[in-house]
Amino acid sequence: MSEQSRRPRKPGKPYRRPKKDPVRILAFDALRAVDERDAYANLVLPPLLRKAREKGDLDGRDAALATELVYGTLRRQGTYDAILADCVDRPLREVDPPVLDVLSLGVHQLLGTRIPSHAAVSATVELARVVLGDGRAKFVNAVLRKVAQNDLDGWLERVAPPYDEDPEDHLAVVHSHPRWVVSALWDSLGGGRAGIEDLLEADNERPEVTLVARPGRATTGELLGEEAAVPGRWSPYAVRLSEGGDPGAVEAVRDGRAGVQDEGSQLVALALANAPLDGPDERWLDGCAGPGGKAALLAALAAERGAALLASEKQPHRAGLVARALAGNPGPYQVIAADGTRPPWRPGSFDRVLMDVPCTGLGALRRRPEARWRRRPEDLDGFAPLQRALLRTALESVRVGGVVGYATCSPHLAETRAVVDDVRKQYRDTELIDARPLLPGVPALGDGPDVQLWPHLHGTDAMYLALVRRTA
Repeated sequence: MSEQSRRPRKPGKPYRRPKKDPVRILAFDALRAVDERDAYANLVLPPLLRKAREKGDLDGRDAALATELVYGTLRRQGTYDAILADCVDRPLREVDPPVLDVLSLGVHQLLGTRIPSHAAVSATVELARVVLGDGRAKFVNAVLRKVAQNDLDGWLERVAPPYDEDPEDHLAVVHSHPRWVVSALWDSLGGGRAGIEDLLEADNERPEVTLVARPGRATTGELLGEEAAVPGRWSPYAVRLSEGGDPGAVEAVRDGRAGVQDEGSQLVALALANAPLDGPDERWLDGCAGPGGKAALLAALAAERGAALLASEKQPHRAGLVARALAGNPGPYQVIAADGTRPPWRPGSFDRVLMDVPCTGLGALRRRPEARWRRRPEDLDGFAPLQRALLRTALESVRVGGVVGYATCSPHLAETRAVVDDVRKQYRDTELIDARPLLPGVPALGDGPDVQLWPHLHGTDAMYLALVRRTA
């Protein structure tokens, strides 16, 4: 026996169980739900956080980090995919989706947060060991160490094409939007590079929580008494909560006297309510009322004038949400489940009609960042017939002299002006009302008569509104 064979072997390192980090496991679970079930993060994350708090796994600071990891990863997914594609030795479509989710969480910690690089890599590798196993954790470790060699600016310089060679692709990679969305938003916005970059950057910012004090039921003064509350920018009923403000902790919200509602949504309802009418002002209709934010504000405004609101929503479960939002309204109202393209009411029954139509949701990418990766250009073809049918219903439902508000949470021209122009060709007995004077103090509303709100200019979702009056 040789001398070497008689030497005692060194004992191997004892196996160390991975540490379970509740914050990152929760963030991973949320991303998997978004990926596997086409869920929306704003619907998936709150119950996960609530359950973790009840178990004592998270405190407020942990919940804030988990929220940032989920939303930040989703917002920057396009940018991070371009970086990972440069660091992985095969196409990303060949990487298992759970592995890609762990990698994306790690990249966001490295490039999108202040977490030190060594801590970001270490924590992500531990997460990989827990949810993927030790073998794939080694792959995660190797890839993230490559990512850590550059900061975000360095990576963008490397993976984004130069602006002068391909402006849309450059903006798509740098600001993490699909190229077709960049093109559509740029067409709608007009102007040069600065405006579109400001818009895309605004889409990647976390939106403030905005409350509405429903008239006759709550006041802004009451809401401003809450911690971290400041006045809204444009709506007289709006109050904003600074970062970390919890609307569930506000008594008026719990009671239904106030609600969470983007200020752009409030402005649409207010403009319709204040549009000039010829004749009586007694019957109002919200023809696509779910989930009930605009309907609740309209019902409260109608009650102040002695008018009644009919809130119609096709989906029964969403009609239930509308009924919950309107519960306790001081004036008369009714909620029904009905198809807006086959309405059960008589033509010419209403003085004011709001039709906030289903759309691609490109105006709410701040709140639903995953929507930008799910939508396709062909989705516009699916929405187009429904949007036109609903606007025709609205024009049939309003009396002569009454006003229709056509609204959508999308700035895409195919969902806004194109719909209004096409339908009005069939209804020559209509005229457009200039909506700009009905939004006093709100700047940069364009040439009119319709209005388009923007995240970077108004701090709201990109809501569109056209007001149409029946003249004969």
